[in-house]
Amino acid sequence: MELVAGCYEQVLFGFAVHPEPKASGDPEQKWTPVADFTHHAHTASLSAVAVNSRFVVTGSKDETIHIYDMKKKIDHGALVHHNGTITCLKFYGNRHLISGAEDGLICVWDAKKWECLKSIKAHKGHVTSLSIHPSGKLALSVGTDKTLRTWNLVEGRSAFIKNIKQNAHIVEWSPRGERYVVVILNKIDVYQLDTASVSGTITNGKRISSVTFLSESVLAVAGDEEVVRVFDCDSLVCLSEFKAHENRVKDLFSFETPEHHVIVTASSDGFIKMWKLHEDKKVSPCLLCEVNTNARLTCLGVWLDRATDTRESPPPDAETPPVSKEEPSKSNKKESGDEVQEGERQSKPGTKKCGSTGDGDKPAKGNSLVSAKKRKTVEMLGKKGNSLVTAKKRKMVEMLEKKKRKKKKM
Repeated sequence: MELVAGCYEQVLFGFAVHPEPKASGDPEQKWTPVADFTHHAHTASLSAVAVNSRFVVTGSKDETIHIYDMKKKIDHGALVHHNGTITCLKFYGNRHLISGAEDGLICVWDAKKWECLKSIKAHKGHVTSLSIHPSGKLALSVGTDKTLRTWNLVEGRSAFIKNIKQNAHIVEWSPRGERYVVVILNKIDVYQLDTASVSGTITNGKRISSVTFLSESVLAVAGDEEVVRVFDCDSLVCLSEFKAHENRVKDLFSFETPEHHVIVTASSDGFIKMWKLHEDKKVSPCLLCEVNTNARLTCLGVWLDRATDTRESPPPDAETPPVSKEEPSKSNKKESGDEVQEGERQSKPGTKKCGSTGDGDKPAKGNSLVSAKKRKTVEMLGKKGNSLVTAKKRKMVEMLEKKKRKKKKM
């Protein structure tokens, strides 16, 4: 297990965490963090981090995405496609990475060849946050154009657009994908997938910086303060709160091991802390370990050295469940399908290193992200080609029959 965190000082920190032997009489097992690496890949502050079973990727205000191989502990290269600060990075399994940036683009990357499979003009302003549904068929994104957008990842196009009153800066699916939350300043709107409507609103004390689901109905919330709060998304009640740091909490990350349910916090005070959660969420968690980076932390991830994640691309015939009751109206084609094509035209032609090629934005052959329009076009072209072949055959048959008739007459 390794804690990874980015900071304003352009550095990615890595701390290996090992459990200590449990002392007799000590009710809780302690963990020991050991400095493993520091990686200075960027020329500006780090803004996002994502982790899969092999790699850690970081996004920065320098407009690049850097890849760090956690197995070999080496720099694996950089992805240069966005034209703005990288605001969000999300892995889906070990095969795909999705990135969002201030240029309004959402890019889908092949995390094996590190090629850009799809570049979508997602928002008219910045992309501020995105989240992938557990099925891998859908993604949600919010931006500075005051919209919540649902993306059909099977076809690589916009599925629904919902106008919201203000600019949201966080969107997050629940573990089973039955609900999702949208964060605007210090308020959290809880949406139910089956009704595609807000079931309730949670209000935090100050502006929210990070949220993470602890279960399908329990949400941990951090903001511009030292406290982390735990809310029930059904009753909208605060179950517990605890002082996590001496300064504002910048990011949260939660995961489960066979022995523990753990939440990790990173703060502007330079500390990364691991907390053990209790089954009763009304009981405040207990501290497992902490480490001081002496840096102003901005983003956080946890690398778990696990077996290969089996989640891959969704099947091409997968159905997309509705997420918003606002249909992609026919009169609004520019905001959906046409806008996706526009993003492809505006995007840069290629990506640098990491196996990226000049035609990186072209979807790989047979990839599930190829758009429906392209499939239709291919089908139409195929039909036209077949009809030309059959017409030629018919003409040849007619000519042969005419010759036979002439021979008989003679």
